[in-house]
Amino acid sequence: MTHRIPVDPEGEVPQEAVDAILRGAVVAYPTDTLYGLAVDPRQEEAVAQLRRVKARFQGGGLTLIAASLSQVEAALGPLPPLGRRLADTFWPGPLTVIFVPAVSLATGIQAPDGSVAVRVPAHALARKLASAAGFPITATSANPAGETPAATGTEVAELMGDAVALVLEQPDVLRGAPSTIVDIRGAVPALVRDGVVAWDRVLQSAR
Repeated sequence: MTHRIPVDPEGEVPQEAVDAILRGAVVAYPTDTLYGLAVDPRQEEAVAQLRRVKARFQGGGLTLIAASLSQVEAALGPLPPLGRRLADTFWPGPLTVIFVPAVSLATGIQAPDGSVAVRVPAHALARKLASAAGFPITATSANPAGETPAATGTEVAELMGDAVALVLEQPDVLRGAPSTIVDIRGAVPALVRDGVVAWDRVLQSAR
């Protein structure tokens, strides 16, 4: 049976969850959208296990979340000026940016073109988990590819089973909509996926 730990969205992160991530296990946790699956993106076997759990062997990279803009830039390298403007406006919040990091991560985190997607979520516990891990963590949704993403701890356990070492379980149902994904590698932002943040707001903030 999947180990589930009740958590307060504004509370502290159980050390057990941090230890699990650092040893290469998969941890499910609540975000400001739905439940995410966390591994350390620097660990090859942890990322490979996550992709097996997701039944996702090919294709694009895996989204990361971070504790802060400072953690993003310390771990992955500086954002371009466009990314800085968007981060200052929308982080913490449901805006994911795509850029080319200054470091190499485990196979499968970066997209085939070398880019990575990252955001700083509005969910306090998710930020604290990334902070305690000492590095941005993965945030791919808690479901096998093609299944409906989990919105409760029970759904995570049913969908993922023993593939997840533990679930940080928030008492309520998560109802967040997907984040807006923006490519910030060019002179102007490029919309990759519609989401919570309206595109016209992104364009206004990019100026």
